[in-house]
Amino acid sequence: MKVFQIEGQFGLAHLKPAERPDPTPGPGQVVVKLKAACLNYRDWLMVEGQYNPSQPLPLIPLSDGVGVVAAVGTGVGRVSAGQRVAGIFAQHWLAGKPNKEARASTLGSPLDGMLTEYALLDAEGVVPVPEHLSDEEAATLPCAAVTAWNALLGLGHVQPGDTVLLQGTGGVSIFALQFAKLAGARVIITSSSDEKLARAQALGADELINYRAQPDWDKAAVQLAGGAGVDHVVEVGGAGTFGKSLNAVRIGGTISMIGILSGSTTPTALTSILMKSVRVQGIFVGSRACFETMNRAVALHRLRPVVDRVFAFEDAPQAFRHLASGQHFGKVVIRF
Repeated sequence: MKVFQIEGQFGLAHLKPAERPDPTPGPGQVVVKLKAACLNYRDWLMVEGQYNPSQPLPLIPLSDGVGVVAAVGTGVGRVSAGQRVAGIFAQHWLAGKPNKEARASTLGSPLDGMLTEYALLDAEGVVPVPEHLSDEEAATLPCAAVTAWNALLGLGHVQPGDTVLLQGTGGVSIFALQFAKLAGARVIITSSSDEKLARAQALGADELINYRAQPDWDKAAVQLAGGAGVDHVVEVGGAGTFGKSLNAVRIGGTISMIGILSGSTTPTALTSILMKSVRVQGIFVGSRACFETMNRAVALHRLRPVVDRVFAFEDAPQAFRHLASGQHFGKVVIRF
């Protein structure tokens, strides 16, 4: 089978096409013939050696992919050959709280990922995807969509009428926009691009902030939230934005910590968290149960993920470059 793998050392120049033997499912396993895969910022960090520098190589990257079950091993009853499924991010996290076993079972590191013609997965580690979605749309769900859902409606408990502040227009933020509106929340979204802000408004964003034109976007968000601050921040920026997120959130509000686009280390004073009684919740994607709950909502409301661009399998390195450029709105997908 054809794969792309990181060979020898990290760096996009070392993401190479290769051939591996076709997998055969053992007891409790399935083989999925991939139709589409999707990129997350984590995948870019992985390829560049910034996510897990001690990761053994070679490694097939990408945590997200959708395909058709091509073969099943003995003892498999929950899925059948011919069924369209996606792999879950953490293959051994079925429900409840995450643990060390869940962290050690994530696709695209430490386990081989989905940039491959055929993926060998645990039968418990796949879920059927909503029928109304194309393969490219369904491939966007396992990481970014589940993360956004968990941040707002799983652990976040966003209520109708709450105000949610979103940063940028990447995959997690756009899913969070769609889910927040589905929950009846008011959405403030930031971007450096007026064109992207207009597209976000078309998806339902209520208030727009161009952070280049308004560097004090935290103060602007507070004003737009009526002066008390926002109820919930989906924090994808990391070190460069966390301080402003603390300024923007109301007393007793929540910050869902998801991304590190602007770095992972910050000298933020802890007094703001203490004095404002802010809840800072790290979001490690979500369990299979979380994925399945989200899928029911996606199917019921016929929600459609926003796909920015689709690349051919052989153009996988170009897809990574496009993601790294930050020009995308929504998700970057690879079609098989």
